[in-house]
Amino acid sequence: MSVSVGMRGRCEAVVDEKLTAQAAGSGTLPVFATPWMCALMEKAAWTAVAPALSPGESTVGTKLNISHLSATPIGIKVWAESEVTLVDGKRIEFTVTAYDEKGQIGTGTHERFVVTDQRFLAKAAGKLGD
Repeated sequence: MSVSVGMRGRCEAVVDEKLTAQAAGSGTLPVFATPWMCALMEKAAWTAVAPALSPGESTVGTKLNISHLSATPIGIKVWAESEVTLVDGKRIEFTVTAYDEKGQIGTGTHERFVVTDQRFLAKAAGKLGD
């Protein structure tokens, strides 16, 4: 693993009916949903560091502390940007920011951990045997 401070990622989408608060069940209005903004932020983060991981490794999100600052209507492009701010062993911290075509719509911090895919999936599958 060679993740380093300063690595950046970006992910974008165009808001459609599937990305609204109505569709996500997080509200009743046809605007970009906070859960989808969170997902965009997480994708910007994990894609930033994925090329630096060893084969058979991934990252999993463990914390997300964000503010959704402005509503975005259907038809507008949105994007999220991430930057690695701390690498502490397998723990990685990021700043995350989301934008639409008119400006910033969200900001916060995100934490991910590097995991070994097989070990992580085996532990999750172990819950099925209980």
